[in-house]
Amino acid sequence: MIAALVAERCTNCAACVAACPTQVFEPGPTAPVLARVDACQTCYLCELACREDALWVNPDDADASHPPLDVLLASGQLGQVRRDHGWDEPFDAGQLDDYRLLGPLLNEGAEIAARRYAEQG
Repeated sequence: MIAALVAERCTNCAACVAACPTQVFEPGPTAPVLARVDACQTCYLCELACREDALWVNPDDADASHPPLDVLLASGQLGQVRRDHGWDEPFDAGQLDDYRLLGPLLNEGAEIAARRYAEQG
């Protein structure tokens, strides 16, 4: 589950907003807003999209807690998923091949989530 957004690192590029298939984020004036944390599916797409290492997704989505910010910053965990997947290398469109297979499924999920939140008002 998305557990931390480090505002000091965020450039408000909105890459995470665009990457999230379940609309957890909404654009904000200085950084995206975690508007629907309960909708997070722990897919890591927001963390993968963040070039500034400003996001941390807790791999244990049953654990709503997260380390204090200073511990998190010192741990090197910020951006680890992106580095592990090679997304900090010069961009090559081939890196997205596996994720493109998920596209239709994630788009359908995003549409369902958008309808659900629209109905809730």
